[in-house]
Amino acid sequence: MAKIEKILEEKGIVLEKVPVPVAEYVPAKTVGNLVYTSGNDCRINGVLKYTGKVGSDLTVEQGYDAARQVMINLISVLKEHLGDLDRVKQVVKMLAFVNSADGFVEQPYVINGASELLVEVFGEKGKHARSAISANELPFNTPVEIELIVEIE
Repeated sequence: MAKIEKILEEKGIVLEKVPVPVAEYVPAKTVGNLVYTSGNDCRINGVLKYTGKVGSDLTVEQGYDAARQVMINLISVLKEHLGDLDRVKQVVKMLAFVNSADGFVEQPYVINGASELLVEVFGEKGKHARSAISANELPFNTPVEIELIVEIE
């Protein structure tokens, strides 16, 4: 068993099959030695785990959990795209959006749910540059949307 998949198994994380995109895009695209993912949300078996705005409909803790689920989904995308998660040399950049209530300014704490999981799974290779941005609306009323840039070997 590959090293990263063993870590996922030890953490009880099950990767789902990547859903077919709902529009004209691909889940991931490799250019040179970089993989760019499309934005992902917090679905489990096709159903959003949470909906709404963090800071009114959801707590920071629920937003954190939503971000963690988004990252599980992104790891699923990488697994399907690469075939072997051990090919990840490093996570380069995360771009994260939080569906935020007016006045909510704690986006970094929400997105830590995704960032911390990357480090738990990939160790030093999971440390990344990041933007955590407020959005007044996100598709399908998801609380979090995240995309990644990953360097591969």
